[in-house]
Amino acid sequence: MKRRLAGACAVLLLLSACDRRQEVPAETGGGTVRIAITSEVGYQASATVLSQLLQEHLGYAVRKVRLTETQSWKGLAKGTVDVIVENWGREAEKKTYIEEKKVAVSAGKNGNRGVIGWYIPQWMAEKYPGITDWRRLNKYAYLFKTEKSGDLGQLLDGDASYATNDEALVRNLHLDYKVVYAGSEKALIKAAKLAAERRIPLLLYFYEPQWLFTEIKLAKISLPPYSIGCDAVPRKVACDYPPYLLDKIVSKRFAATGGKAYELVRNFSWTNADQNAVANDITNNGMTADQAARKWIEANRIVWKDWMPG
Repeated sequence: MKRRLAGACAVLLLLSACDRRQEVPAETGGGTVRIAITSEVGYQASATVLSQLLQEHLGYAVRKVRLTETQSWKGLAKGTVDVIVENWGREAEKKTYIEEKKVAVSAGKNGNRGVIGWYIPQWMAEKYPGITDWRRLNKYAYLFKTEKSGDLGQLLDGDASYATNDEALVRNLHLDYKVVYAGSEKALIKAAKLAAERRIPLLLYFYEPQWLFTEIKLAKISLPPYSIGCDAVPRKVACDYPPYLLDKIVSKRFAATGGKAYELVRNFSWTNADQNAVANDITNNGMTADQAARKWIEANRIVWKDWMPG
């Protein structure tokens, strides 16, 4: 809201000369911004905060389009998606949609630092010496056998559309394991919590930022160190995942015509702790995504005011 100084500012004709101080405005926007929404709670936290700022402070309508990561990129090409808020590498998609088809562009880093890897409950790292070294995983494969993995140890992944090299890693490192897909982040988290609470052996694909690390302790498996180019050929991957500086991807059309909505998306950048706080409220504190996002927005004005256009 605009606040007028006393005295001369009360006179309408002199209004333009007044020292009028302004909070972050609720401006009139234009059109609809279509944001891809995946099943991961952390992604939903980012997307919901961004959505509320677009709607309540810039006046845009927001349409949330629920898709997998792979479908989200296709949506950029089809014109059904404007924004992917959190992109984990996806070099193949970047080559296809940014370099070759030229229908998408990067809108810069979103501030989150991503880590992907294999994890076990902390109690297993303490009970079984050396188990966090990938070279000893075959020795302990019997611990991880399940009905779905048969005579092999089970490596539990999430959705098949996630950024994963796990099937290639198991094959190329000659590990006696089978990748089994849980189907969702929710299923992965449920398995991890049960494994920690009931001391059930579990080897799983997991990632940060993730609110679960504030609740239970997981130990990361040391895979062969990542080096630039070691994952260039997907079927030949035999190294750990790279560290990810997560970025935002937008359609080329949105970058050219999105106006202040695009400026806000481009400026959006927060920390792993910010995302985990909102995701934790959604998952564990009985809040809807909108309620959790609003709580963060109200408490962190000093952060998001710098994202606003102009």
